[in-house]
Amino acid sequence: MASSTATPVPIKEDTGALRRLYFLRFAFAALWAVLVFAAAHALSPLSATLLVIYPLFDAACAVLDIRSAQANRGPVRGLYANVALSTLTTAGLVAAATSGIPAVLRVWGAWAVTAGVVQLLVGVLRRRRGMAGQWPMLLSGAVSALAGASFVAQAGKANASLSTLAGYAFLGGVFFLVSALRLGRSDRADRIAV
Repeated sequence: MASSTATPVPIKEDTGALRRLYFLRFAFAALWAVLVFAAAHALSPLSATLLVIYPLFDAACAVLDIRSAQANRGPVRGLYANVALSTLTTAGLVAAATSGIPAVLRVWGAWAVTAGVVQLLVGVLRRRRGMAGQWPMLLSGAVSALAGASFVAQAGKANASLSTLAGYAFLGGVFFLVSALRLGRSDRADRIAV
């Protein structure tokens, strides 16, 4: 969810590459979630590495989205914000991993809240401009902001765990899967209409 900020609406020639990127993001999120869930009991070198990899992957995917959006003269401000947030989160997680699970949850929560708010704003602005299909972005942004607040709250509890991050990432991946499937359906409808 934090990983789906402000994806531009593609033109027809770009939907294939965007669909592949969304499928890749879903597969990555699903695999990452399984690995983090298996290692969630403690903040080990493996779990710390996984935590840092996630926002790095998100930033790299946002860079690919920026290139696509620029080629299609689409909006990129939200994508630049996503790159900045993901990069800052990576640095924050490197530092937090040395302090324990509560610190990690606070950093991840802050990322989820800010990325969710950006996503909501971009989704609302696009709906006002008449761009269809923004409900997954709006829903994902709202879920991200709420989940982020819950991570921060959970950080103060004695039983703080990384397992909630696994569920959050998997759900974010599902939003990418839905978007990829919707793009495919849109492509098929366009081919039938021609």
